[in-house]
Amino acid sequence: MRKYRKGKWSRYGILAGSLAIFLCVVFFLQMLLTPKYMGTVIEGNFTEEYYRDSTRHELLILGNCESYENISPMKLWEEYGITSYIRGNSNQLISQSYYLLREALRYEQPKVVLLNIQAMTVAEQSSEEYNRMVFDGMKWSKDKLEGILNSKREEESLAEYLFPILRYHSRWSELSGDDFRFVFQEKPLKSYQGYYLRADIRPYTEFPTERRRSDYTFPEQNMRYLQEIVTLCQENGIELVLMKAPSMYPVWVEPYEEQITEFAEKKGIYYVNTLLYADEIGIDMSTDTYDEGLHLNVYGAEKLSVWLGEKLRERYDLTDFRGEEGLAQAYNQRLEEYKKEKIEQKEEFERFGYISKYTMQEE
Repeated sequence: MRKYRKGKWSRYGILAGSLAIFLCVVFFLQMLLTPKYMGTVIEGNFTEEYYRDSTRHELLILGNCESYENISPMKLWEEYGITSYIRGNSNQLISQSYYLLREALRYEQPKVVLLNIQAMTVAEQSSEEYNRMVFDGMKWSKDKLEGILNSKREEESLAEYLFPILRYHSRWSELSGDDFRFVFQEKPLKSYQGYYLRADIRPYTEFPTERRRSDYTFPEQNMRYLQEIVTLCQENGIELVLMKAPSMYPVWVEPYEEQITEFAEKKGIYYVNTLLYADEIGIDMSTDTYDEGLHLNVYGAEKLSVWLGEKLRERYDLTDFRGEEGLAQAYNQRLEEYKKEKIEQKEEFERFGYISKYTMQEE
């Protein structure tokens, strides 16, 4: 009997060991095959980079590309000592901003949340890639699960989010040195507190006339999630600010402005449409945009940040942390890196007419 039991436990041990080896191999392959976003489309790193920042943020910024390309947290720090972070991604939906905010409140308690509201016009996600940029780098929690379930496209599978190897198993032919290098090694930061730095210049040109819609009413789901964001901020004693960035396209038509203005007035929320203050801010779309008016480059973003930072500081009594040694050291180090890259991009653009690390992305 003892011999039988010994053989039985021996078989269990072999099975358990085999299973452990199998799971380790699967985990390794999953880490290897998951995109690293190091060469092009660096925005795929933005969600996960938030967890690497241990500083507290009095200002948390949410939204799509109109947030992370138009506001520079480094300039807010340099000018006013404001600590801030942008939780934004390409084509980020209002619902996704809600879940990112709800999750962020597990880690910190900002004094002010600024929400860019251009995404109010978007009814649903246009591609899986945009959803992946939001959720792949997000830590697992109830917020991530509900966020995926509420914004995934019909053809997307929850199982592929739970086990990314199911989604990326065919990436073998696309693997690069970065995929192997960063399987376990920490990747270098690609954003500056969530900001996407661009120092190239492509002046504003006229965009094609947009097709007229029969109805400009914001989607019901977006209004519901906007209210959820309002409620979440109220419950946590956070001041909410709504902002429209000074982007020229897609066109922010009057019906959109009327709906947001009415909502903000009804809820007692500060709303600022920076398109109306472009001259006061000093925005010049012949020099302050890198993609012909869609988004600001670093020169435009810094102008907007100086103007916006002053208003937020005065309105909400934001703290100047430049005298707090430990915090200032972390921010100033990142500020120097930001300035260095800004100069490098500027010099490369002046020499070649483009910035090499972004050319493949745009082609």
